[in-house]
Amino acid sequence: MDAVRISLLTCGPGPQIYSLYGHTAIRFQDIGRDQDLVVNYGMFSFRQKYFILRFVFGLTDYEMGIVPFMDFIAEYAAQGRWVVQQTVNLSREEKLAITQAIDENYQPANRVYRYNYFYDNCTTRARDMITDHIDGSVLYEENRMVTTSYRGMIHQWNAGHPWARLGKDLLLGVKADKKTDNKAQQFLPDSLRKDFDHAVIINKDGSRRQLVTDTSWLLRPSKQPEVKEFILSPMQCVLALLIVTLFVIGAERFTKRILWGFDLLLLLLDGASGLILTAMIFSQHPTVSLNTQILLFTPLSLIFLFPVVRSLRYHRFHPYLKLWAALTASFLLLYPLQHYEATVGILALILLIRISSLRIACTKSSHRHE
Repeated sequence: MDAVRISLLTCGPGPQIYSLYGHTAIRFQDIGRDQDLVVNYGMFSFRQKYFILRFVFGLTDYEMGIVPFMDFIAEYAAQGRWVVQQTVNLSREEKLAITQAIDENYQPANRVYRYNYFYDNCTTRARDMITDHIDGSVLYEENRMVTTSYRGMIHQWNAGHPWARLGKDLLLGVKADKKTDNKAQQFLPDSLRKDFDHAVIINKDGSRRQLVTDTSWLLRPSKQPEVKEFILSPMQCVLALLIVTLFVIGAERFTKRILWGFDLLLLLLDGASGLILTAMIFSQHPTVSLNTQILLFTPLSLIFLFPVVRSLRYHRFHPYLKLWAALTASFLLLYPLQHYEATVGILALILLIRISSLRIACTKSSHRHE
């Protein structure tokens, strides 16, 4: 065990959506046997049967893999991602315990695990493999003045990717806004890296030692391959929708007609989004099941789509539009309970403006026919 060195590898973000938050792995070096390996808990394949569907419902299985260090580092170098190594301060007995645990975990029956982004992911698995086999307890330096939620933490990493940020915020529910403690925040690779830097091991005899003996850059950040994204941001799209909505309302006042095709499109998109949020209720992801955004994006819009459109064609205001307005208003009032993206709040206001204009138009039309 004197020839063994075990390190935590923290990798910077990549250009793909699933790599925006970085990665964590364990480097296992046995100089005596000329072994240099990386233990990786983030192995998965999009080719898995029903991968996307299983991911949506929280049934994604990840796998532990062991790869040569040079292959691992070459992949991250090609992607322009940085890699930091922290050598862990371990006794011979602790190194042996971790080595045996890795061997046991690598047995075919033990490699696969049920992945959960916040609670059980490649970073928490690597952390536990190290800290659970230390003969003592790990004490992290904690700043109790700094509190944040799961949603707030991932915002630090997807701020430059507005569509990915919007998609995450739409799927995440009330529980994602719960305040996290120090250990909970370690689901993010760089958060764990920072905590390891200042952590100490409390030995059973009460003595202390630093958890990390050495920190070094294996790869510095470099230019990453460009990934094409949609030319307009979510905010630009919702502002464009606002302009279109106001134009439609103006055109209706001028022509004395209701452009019901616009409302058909709104109902269709709203209902389809509502179906996705409804499906999330049955997901095993614990932070998506309770989502107040389902008041805005509701599957009821699909159920009432044709009755509403049929009524509007004859300049009649369907009762569902009142319900839709009430649900949308309730959604806005629940903002203190759950964080919403600004674009979603503006979208709710656009819907209220549109429903109000339909109410006015239908009322005027009924008066003209009396």
